[in-house]
Amino acid sequence: MKAPATFAKLLGRTVALALCLAVLATAALAQSYPTHSVRLVVPFPPGSATDLAARLVAQQLGTALGQPFVVDNKPGAGGSIAAMEVIRAAPDGYTLLFSSNSAISSNVALLKKIPYDPNKDFSAVAGIGETMLALMVKPGFTARSVPEFVAYLKQRPGKVTAGYGSSSSQVSIAMLNKLAAVDTLSVPYKGIPLAVNDVLGGTLDFTFVDIGNAMAQAKGGALRAIGVTSLKRNPLVPDWPALSEALPGFDITAWFAIVGPAGLPKDVVDKLNAATTQALKQPELKDKLANIGLSPMPMSPPELKTFIGAEIVKWTQIVKDANIQPE
Repeated sequence: MKAPATFAKLLGRTVALALCLAVLATAALAQSYPTHSVRLVVPFPPGSATDLAARLVAQQLGTALGQPFVVDNKPGAGGSIAAMEVIRAAPDGYTLLFSSNSAISSNVALLKKIPYDPNKDFSAVAGIGETMLALMVKPGFTARSVPEFVAYLKQRPGKVTAGYGSSSSQVSIAMLNKLAAVDTLSVPYKGIPLAVNDVLGGTLDFTFVDIGNAMAQAKGGALRAIGVTSLKRNPLVPDWPALSEALPGFDITAWFAIVGPAGLPKDVVDKLNAATTQALKQPELKDKLANIGLSPMPMSPPELKTFIGAEIVKWTQIVKDANIQPE
């Protein structure tokens, strides 16, 4: 009878030792992390607001943590391609998603079958910032104000073309159609810069552009802004009216955050969050983000997780209100 008891004791000690080693290994990982470059997957193409913000933050994180944070653009399917790339990665902190609301919250409502659960398949790491979009029209477009623009659309039902390259721009077009009681022809793109190119070339009549790119286009005189999608005007461009001034209820904003695969070690998450939060406090980064229309939105991992859950509910309602049918 003693043999089984001895075996049980040995087994218990082995399990305890294994648990201790696991704890020590996790602690060692966090202490040394990162030991090599980190891949920051971006769900939109170069030149998009998400990409520009990611490159600014990546530079700061690389400096703070002593290893390069390399931006890897994986556009398509509203961010789902990039999301799946990260979900399938090892939960070791070396593959992260620099996402906008598209991949994390909007796709739940915009896609009939989303291949992941944003609430369960990601580890919340850090909030980055929020922004808005601007309605930009092609060169030579006659309407110059929101009422003039709406009147122009009403006179040409189904003939005015609009491009979208993100969930925010897609929903903005649909919200415009509903609140203004107009009918435009929507054309999907893999990213807003691609839609902007076709507006510049005259193939499209208008698009909704992230505010940073919108300011650059307006400054160069290439495109003209009709208004912004936020409830109030943006201090960066106070002369651009909020669309809500003529279309009450129009309120679309976008946000950015860093997430990783489910199961990221807490110590690694905490280290990334601390570095990101500290970076967002730096005047140099704050100024650069402001230049692309981004307001810092630092959050702890628990706060970001709660925020994401609330945003899924919010965007589901926004998509419903905009009468968008999931694809």
